[in-house]
Amino acid sequence: MKMTPFNFPLRTLATVFVASSLAFGSASCSNTADTAATDTTDMATTDTGAMTTDPAMAGTDGTAMDDTSGKNLAENAMAVPQMSTLATALKASGLADKATSGGPYTVFAPTNEAFEALPAGALDDLLKPENKEKLASILTYHVVPGSVMAADLTDGQEVTTVDGKKLKVSISGGTVMINGATVVKADVKSSNGVTHVINQVLMPQ
Repeated sequence: MKMTPFNFPLRTLATVFVASSLAFGSASCSNTADTAATDTTDMATTDTGAMTTDPAMAGTDGTAMDDTSGKNLAENAMAVPQMSTLATALKASGLADKATSGGPYTVFAPTNEAFEALPAGALDDLLKPENKEKLASILTYHVVPGSVMAADLTDGQEVTTVDGKKLKVSISGGTVMINGATVVKADVKSSNGVTHVINQVLMPQ
């Protein structure tokens, strides 16, 4: 299964994803039962194909996000200018520290463009101190316990987030989607998990 090329600008979200204090503190580190596909044969044989690294994903030192396993989730997010919105959100939600330890976690990380696509004023509103809990709830909706690689995902599979909600996986023609958001770069490894970059912000029902 070949993933689509990674291409995105990110504004302030380098820290937003790695879950609320309660969610991360109580989540299991494996999530094997929740994230396992119903057909284990498909999980074992799914091929993600060759991954490409877009220049836009280069770190602040000009290097690409290929050799990232020595850094934690927050460090990898903050190393990419296009994910600055994620970093800002993580800080505003109080989850920045959670992204540096614990885990492993799987993060479906929206790009800066994904946040820019929210309704006018929505992001600014979420970043206000009085909306801290709401922001944390949205961010934890992007986090799944355990390290779930692209090859572990199958069409129709449901994975459970750290706060107990469900995400639906769709795979068609080599494109992987999570609740309708397209994975534009997969399997960015960290010391405490893995990140899959997506082109939309996932909103819990």
